[in-house]
Amino acid sequence: MYFAIITLFPNLFEQFAATSIIGKAVKKRLIKIKVINLRDFGQDFRKTVDDRSFGGGQGMIIKPDVAEAAIEKTKKYLDKPAKTILLTPAGKVFNQKMAEDLAKFASLLIFCGHYGGVDERVANFVDEQVSLGDFILTGGETAALLVIDAVTRLIPQVLPKVQGSKESFFNNLLAPPVYTKPVVFKTLTVPKVLLKGNKGEIEKWHHRQRVLKTKKVRPDLFDKYLKKMIDD
Repeated sequence: MYFAIITLFPNLFEQFAATSIIGKAVKKRLIKIKVINLRDFGQDFRKTVDDRSFGGGQGMIIKPDVAEAAIEKTKKYLDKPAKTILLTPAGKVFNQKMAEDLAKFASLLIFCGHYGGVDERVANFVDEQVSLGDFILTGGETAALLVIDAVTRLIPQVLPKVQGSKESFFNNLLAPPVYTKPVVFKTLTVPKVLLKGNKGEIEKWHHRQRVLKTKKVRPDLFDKYLKKMIDD
């Protein structure tokens, strides 16, 4: 998969693209990460990318002509099918289902907003606006890292040993509790069922714990799980 990120801070992605699972995926050529410096598309001798907002307001706004030029040029190099997104608080909230949908594309172009925001007209030049949630970041770069991570791990061969049914948010349930050595730690013990090696019983325990854990800590997800069970 080809990730193209348009940003004012390309250095933020260098270490990320060379570290851990993402770095291994890059080395194996399972993904490619291309970072485009928005500053290169400034249209005056100062390479200006932002300006004050009409009507007043805090912060500088990324200009629509600069953003459009960067997006349209980058689109020419994307493998098809491709998806273009703008990271903004006004977007659709990112979740596991969206990550799964994005992983089906050959290319993903991510435009990172910054400063006081992005001119509203930029939304006309992308397929979708995406938000990480109801909180404020200093820029879209951090959000872009999270999107790339969530999508990359779904690409075949990136994490071949991962079992989907054991992951968080699979079928709207959280992952089951996990344990390792020592068996007893400060009077806290590993559940006996996990020590006996009975795979059938372990699977039943895992599912039961997923349901109980989700109901307790994420009732919103649990409601979705119940609805899906009823609909099916």
